[in-house]
Amino acid sequence: MTDTGTGITGSRRRRGLAVVFFVVFLDLLGFGIIIPILPYYTRTFPGGTEFVIGLLAASYSAMQFVFAPLLGSLSDRVGRRPVLVVSLCGSVVAWTVFGLADALWLLFLSRLLAGAMGGNLSTAQAYVADVTPPERRAAALGFIGAAFGLGFIFGPGIGAVLSFDATVAAVDGLLPAAVPISRFSLPSFAAAAASLAGVVVALLFLPESRPVSESAGATATERTSSFTQLRTAVSTPGLRPLLVAFFLVSFAFSGVQVMFVPYVADIYGYTAAQSALLLTYIGVVAVITQGVLVGRLSARYSPVRLSLFGTALLVVGVGAIPISRPIGSVLPDLTALVPFLSADLLGLLLVLTLLPLGNGVLSVTLTALVSQRASAAVQGSAFGVTQGAGSLARTVGPPVMGGLYFAVGFWSPFVVGSVLLLPVLWLVARLGTTPDTYEPRPADPGHAR
Repeated sequence: MTDTGTGITGSRRRRGLAVVFFVVFLDLLGFGIIIPILPYYTRTFPGGTEFVIGLLAASYSAMQFVFAPLLGSLSDRVGRRPVLVVSLCGSVVAWTVFGLADALWLLFLSRLLAGAMGGNLSTAQAYVADVTPPERRAAALGFIGAAFGLGFIFGPGIGAVLSFDATVAAVDGLLPAAVPISRFSLPSFAAAAASLAGVVVALLFLPESRPVSESAGATATERTSSFTQLRTAVSTPGLRPLLVAFFLVSFAFSGVQVMFVPYVADIYGYTAAQSALLLTYIGVVAVITQGVLVGRLSARYSPVRLSLFGTALLVVGVGAIPISRPIGSVLPDLTALVPFLSADLLGLLLVLTLLPLGNGVLSVTLTALVSQRASAAVQGSAFGVTQGAGSLARTVGPPVMGGLYFAVGFWSPFVVGSVLLLPVLWLVARLGTTPDTYEPRPADPGHAR
């Protein structure tokens, strides 16, 4: 007897979920490895300005935004397993090209391909939905989110280790001279290896979750594009405030994330390895916030109050980044206790702690507000369109913030990001005075992932 009517028995279902979790983790691990080296790598090419760094970051999100529903639709017709395997193979090619690139256009080509293949997250989510009954689906999808978060914790840390001169020298001595090894190519090849490991694991251990008869009968009309879903959502009054909030938060936070690495490189003189360690710290705080703190706070406070709290933390944290060094100048130097913990670093860590705290609280509670205000029949579509708004913002935010950094000054993207978050306070506060439930009417209920 099967658990969900898909032909997946209990043991195979558990194995499938474990493999999908691991495959998503490996895929996001590669993405996390690349994040800290991207700005430094881009700056080695002529014309590699902060605006170009923003465009490179946006190119990934843009392709993910376009291809996520397409890959999801394709997986409806041919099955989840082949789409996951082929997309992971594409990631292997993308990260290999990234490491071998000798021109900016190759970096863009790599990022575009990686973004298109990164749309496979929708297929992974669809796999989870295939093999879990409705009452257990939210928890199972939560594990996919955890794999996503773990990739962002371990990825930058691995990237940091691989960017150290000693690591590069050691690996360079083991490989043929024809393989170009540098502090940029080595992390890129490691990202490709992580995706290749995902291919092997999926081929060997992942059972197909969608019966052949269902896959053959699926049609291209089962899913609508992200643009269609967003257009429908904008016309839905109850969903509009949350949609705008998701967009503004994602716009500001994604731009700040991308420009943070050039900031610490220019103001603090940090290397790619040091920047990667800072990103690892941010990831650890984010996981602790979402995995421990939010659960305890949500038992005492409403999602609206927590969203206001999270937004306020973000406003302060983002706005304080340009003055993190002056903040450090009034703090004690702790190098006598911890050799690396200077006053400079202490001030920066103090400011950075506010970012994952605020974003962790806000992202979870905004999602809870969507769930509260959407009826059971349209939960999936409501989540799909709000996340689509976030993806669109992550496409626009980095180049805008990069242009500000380049044309106005290092402080400008952080000040603008802080100002953009202020309307979110008003939007969330208004939710406390509106009815708890609304009935959005998406064009394609139940298929937005």
